[in-house]
Amino acid sequence: MATDPHNFPLNGKKLFFASDFHLGAPNPEESKIREQKIIRWLDEIQHEAAAIFLVGDIFDFWFEYREVIPKGFVPFISKIHELRSKQIPILFFTGNHDLWMKDYFTQELEIPIYHHPIELIIENKRILVGHGDGLGPGDSSYKFLKKVFTNPFAQWAFRWVHPDLGIRLAKAWSGKSRITNIKKGEGRFLGEDEWLWQYCKDLEEKTHHDFYIFGHRHLPLEIPVSERSTYFNLGEWVSQCTFLEFDGEQAKLKTFEE
Repeated sequence: MATDPHNFPLNGKKLFFASDFHLGAPNPEESKIREQKIIRWLDEIQHEAAAIFLVGDIFDFWFEYREVIPKGFVPFISKIHELRSKQIPILFFTGNHDLWMKDYFTQELEIPIYHHPIELIIENKRILVGHGDGLGPGDSSYKFLKKVFTNPFAQWAFRWVHPDLGIRLAKAWSGKSRITNIKKGEGRFLGEDEWLWQYCKDLEEKTHHDFYIFGHRHLPLEIPVSERSTYFNLGEWVSQCTFLEFDGEQAKLKTFEE
């Protein structure tokens, strides 16, 4: 876990957290409809936003070659460029579908990219936020694959594959991953087997956090970790359109409804 304390002065505004947009999935047509809804959400919150946290799997696939990025997503990228021009901080976290994000957004939009959970200290509240993949007990097969996919040599080798072929192969793999997650029963509460909840409880015994905020599970959750601590999962935007709002005292899961 990486600790990187940030302290955003809220000045009467709020922090907003969302994850798992999976832009690009399951097909361009449905993705564009969802992309426009996300843009309308960003329009709605921008006047209240002290900062916006995009907590992983924003894209269903993303790989940065040295001179090439994946085709598409122009409306979404244009919107976050507009928000940055208004000096609204935006923080990107990589997830298991877009873990190959590098420095494109940092160089072009001054948006920092985080590959691990970070710690925030906001209005004397201690918050841990990250995508959540690979944390907690279990899922050893994915943890092994993540080590392979994040290996510098593996990434170097993939860059030598022509982008047309490389992106096609990666999208095919991404599609199989979504199907696998559905078969695992994603979308239902797993009780004591909720591995991110267990991760929070184990960490809370060592270091207190008021709020733990993760994505990845595709299931909006609000569960006590201790008497003074709560675990939130942000859900997803393929069908739920859920996000979290923090005003300096309370954190609330909400649904974007038009």
